Amino acid sequence: MDNEKVFISNNIRRLRFFANEMTQQELADRTGVTRQTIVAIENGKYFPSLELAFRIAHTFKVQLSDVFTYFPENDQVHIKFMAKQAKKEKT
Repeated sequence: MDNEKVFISNNIRRLRFFANEMTQQELADRTGVTRQTIVAIENGKYFPSLELAFRIAHTFKVQLSDVFTYFPENDQVHIKFMAKQAKKEKT
């Protein structure tokens, strides 16, 4: 696994929607971070600490794996996911 890139996706936007359309600011307030941090995590620009990841899961009353998904770069699921994302961005 040396130098192997990883991909971590998240379901925060979806979880916020199903939590009575919780705003990014509400989630930030409940987890003790800034709204900008939540934005960066949702957009995959920043990966939270393990503690923050658990606080986010706890806020939604779900398991950590319901919020975040980890893929090694060469994982077939990751490759299919990235192809699907690229196709979405073109439309």
